[in-house]
Amino acid sequence: MTPIRLFLVDDQALVRAGFRMVLDAQDDMTVVGEAGDGVSALEAIAQTRPDVVLMDIRMPRMDGVETTRRLLADAPADRTLKVLVLTTFDLDEYVFAALRAGASGFLLKDAGPAELLAAIRAVHQGDAAMAPSTTRRLLERFVPDLPDAQGEQEGAASRRAAAARLESLTEREREVLESVGRGLTNTEIAAELYLAEATVKTHIGRVLAKLSLRDRVQMVITAYETGLVGRPE
Repeated sequence: MTPIRLFLVDDQALVRAGFRMVLDAQDDMTVVGEAGDGVSALEAIAQTRPDVVLMDIRMPRMDGVETTRRLLADAPADRTLKVLVLTTFDLDEYVFAALRAGASGFLLKDAGPAELLAAIRAVHQGDAAMAPSTTRRLLERFVPDLPDAQGEQEGAASRRAAAARLESLTEREREVLESVGRGLTNTEIAAELYLAEATVKTHIGRVLAKLSLRDRVQMVITAYETGLVGRPE
């Protein structure tokens, strides 16, 4: 089994050392490099070609938001680079900016080793590493006004535009998108729709391609924007 290639970006050397000790002890993971700021990270990541980058937010020279944006914008088309944001504060404004820039999720720095490892594996497999409460705040931030909250004519037009975005999807792909929007994992979707987990992954890949979405985070947002899933109360 090819190990997940990891790159650590954090301005605190002790933090990087702690993460490296935990991660290198895993049979399915290997740390291929580290950097103390965004500028150094951009240069080193281009050479080491990791699968997942653990990205601190607040750093000198270039913060994690801008680094994430540049990394994903410059990533070669033939490979998938994932970014997992590390933050001290659950409600950090920078976290939402990083997710908008393309990060696949975030984790608090005080998370335990098991949670860290699970998040890395989830992100590497194309899942999103975010708690339901975080998804709720994400939607409130990214989707402030859904069609049913607008005027009648404007709302009708918005619903038609939203529906048009999904015309390229098959019925099954819509079901999978709706399930992702509700926060279900691939395993849970497979059980609910009576599908093999590999089939669920295939459907997710097709939805991402057809709707030009970057990752599962954007799938969640799209499910709410198009009305497949109702906004959380």
